[in-house]
Amino acid sequence: MSAPTQSESTLVVPKIARVDGVEDCTAVINGVRWRYLRAGSGPALLVVHGFMGYSFSWRFVIKRLAQHYSVYAVDLPGCGFSQRSAALPGTLMSDAEHLLNFVDHMGIEQTDVLGTSRGGGLTIAFAGLMAERGTLHRIRRLVLSAPINPWSRVGWLRIRLLHTRGGRYYVVHLAPRLPFILKDFFRKLYADPASIPHDSFAGYQAGLEPTGSFVHIWNIVCSWMADVNRVGAVLPLVETVPALLLWGEHDRAVDPASADELHRRWKNSARLVMARVGHMPYEEVPGEFNRIVLDFLLRDTPATPLQGETSAMAHAAPEPGRA
Repeated sequence: MSAPTQSESTLVVPKIARVDGVEDCTAVINGVRWRYLRAGSGPALLVVHGFMGYSFSWRFVIKRLAQHYSVYAVDLPGCGFSQRSAALPGTLMSDAEHLLNFVDHMGIEQTDVLGTSRGGGLTIAFAGLMAERGTLHRIRRLVLSAPINPWSRVGWLRIRLLHTRGGRYYVVHLAPRLPFILKDFFRKLYADPASIPHDSFAGYQAGLEPTGSFVHIWNIVCSWMADVNRVGAVLPLVETVPALLLWGEHDRAVDPASADELHRRWKNSARLVMARVGHMPYEEVPGEFNRIVLDFLLRDTPATPLQGETSAMAHAAPEPGRA
């Protein structure tokens, strides 16, 4: 008998990718092997990582969130230590279908969802899928941390350049061999280098080591423009869901100014900008991030649309001891 392929076997999760005191789980759902973190009890909270990330992103916040929720922090298919497969297209719509399969498999009837960056855009697409199928009531509230959207044009030229034959060679063959490229990418996600946790780069790099990771990244790049347009297209379907739009004022990955148009179009949304924070508030200021998220999620759902016509500012200085 031949040895099992990577798609047939469970990837070994290194210590740096684990969170002490949090259950590390796997499940095979519709033929796709998932790895996810599970913590806490109570109402469900699904947390969705961003581009080139995985459940490692939530290591500083999951335990506090788990004091109030049953938290499911997934590694999306093709990411982290979930299955890689050439059959995974890497689009928001395919990932939204995967998320729906996940919550159905887990028996989750209703959930709050926290998504960041591309995972924030995926959260919107997921809600749109629910709306199209007449099941939007299964989503209680959304927290969207700098979600990708059509009104942020940061990086669009780079995306177009990468969506070429030369771009594919760069992503699939060159970037994995040049760690300084990845380190520079991640470094720019933080407002202050002093706020970068000591384990950050090694942890994210570990999630990119499984074979097939960079092919999946290139697939995501190829669908990026269609995906951000999809985010804009489904907004009228989801605008009644209470949503918190959360940004760092020094975010260089998703333009903070795009929050204005997203907030204008999302009738039941509140907007909050965190001072002196970049794209990774859950790592830069995890205590303040948890306070803001839980304050929003634990409130009673308002009878009228959320008030947030002016941008709120959370004056959160980077926490000491993170570097």
